[in-house]
Amino acid sequence: MAVAELVAKCLQAREMAYCPYSHFPVGAAILTSGGTIITGCNVENASYGLTVCAERTAIQRAVTEGHRSFTAIAVTCDIKDSFVGPCGACRQVLMEFGTEWDIYLTKPDGSYKKTSLRDLLPLAFSPAHLAKD
Repeated sequence: MAVAELVAKCLQAREMAYCPYSHFPVGAAILTSGGTIITGCNVENASYGLTVCAERTAIQRAVTEGHRSFTAIAVTCDIKDSFVGPCGACRQVLMEFGTEWDIYLTKPDGSYKKTSLRDLLPLAFSPAHLAKD
């Protein structure tokens, strides 16, 4: 899989965002260990707390389709002058499915910055902390 394909899919997903309140569209594309790309966009709600971020939408779609192992995610929004990462809640949800993610923070023009989930969420709480000794 080329990073360019993952980035292109997240840009396409952003176009599907439902964001009538914030007017802040976000798109995400997740790469499964098997090579499948699953996309998501943010879906807002008049009851703001019920809004779902693009990253969590993509994870939920992937899990629904039977995927549990992921290697990368590309995330984009409309901010042109800086790279924007997932919110804290999304970082924690990503951590549920492993620590070894490549994260591609993507600008609207398709340029991206590669980072890692470990860098974005240091000292994270993970399923390993719930293991019984």
